Amino acid sequence: MTTNIIEVKNLKKAYHDGITETVALSGVTFNIRKGEFVAIMGPSGSGKSTLLHLLGLLDSPTSGHYSFNGKQVTSYSGDELAQLRNKEIGFVFQSFNLLARTTVLENVKLPLVYSDVPEHEWNERATKAIEDVGLGHRIGHHQAELSGGERQRVAIARALVTDPEVIFADEPTGNLDSKSGKVVMSIIQRLNEKEGKTIVLITHETSTAEHSERIIRLRDGELESDTQVKKRLSADDEYVK
Repeated sequence: MTTNIIEVKNLKKAYHDGITETVALSGVTFNIRKGEFVAIMGPSGSGKSTLLHLLGLLDSPTSGHYSFNGKQVTSYSGDELAQLRNKEIGFVFQSFNLLARTTVLENVKLPLVYSDVPEHEWNERATKAIEDVGLGHRIGHHQAELSGGERQRVAIARALVTDPEVIFADEPTGNLDSKSGKVVMSIIQRLNEKEGKTIVLITHETSTAEHSERIIRLRDGELESDTQVKKRLSADDEYVK
């Protein structure tokens, strides 16, 4: 029997400004299996970014239940949640979130500083992650010397360096041209197909979502549909030069 890594039941998130309540998520329920590639779609204001923050343990739900790897997230302490985010979860954001005036290697090593990986292993692990996204030749370059697509590939390498179980990607192609976006999605798809990483992708682009196996659609904070992709797009064998 396949194990669920994410189990969500009646998840709700509401924001209060002291007078009114704004409901961002209203009773969402679904599971994600280990090794699955799921895209979450929806129009602006549908709740998809709120859901990503909850699933990525960056925020807490107002009510409902969320289990990660079989354990209720409410049972974790603050320190345990931080360790979970560092060891088991990798994040890739639309805006890259790389450190300025630092090299590719230094950017990718950053999560290891907060991990229990011995320091003498940092360079080797970071170098491997960089080579895995096809940027070994750019390892000593600064982010200002990289294209948008290369910056996103550095962000993916940084997400991979602690060998997490789940990668959350928030609009990873949103700031890229179509060619660079295709390269990034090929890498993400290979992480799922070849390394068995669980991928949770937020996107508004149908062409990006079609790299996944399953599409969850949100509307007005509610789950509108949950469907398997009939024909998954193939990864591009020429993504690394």
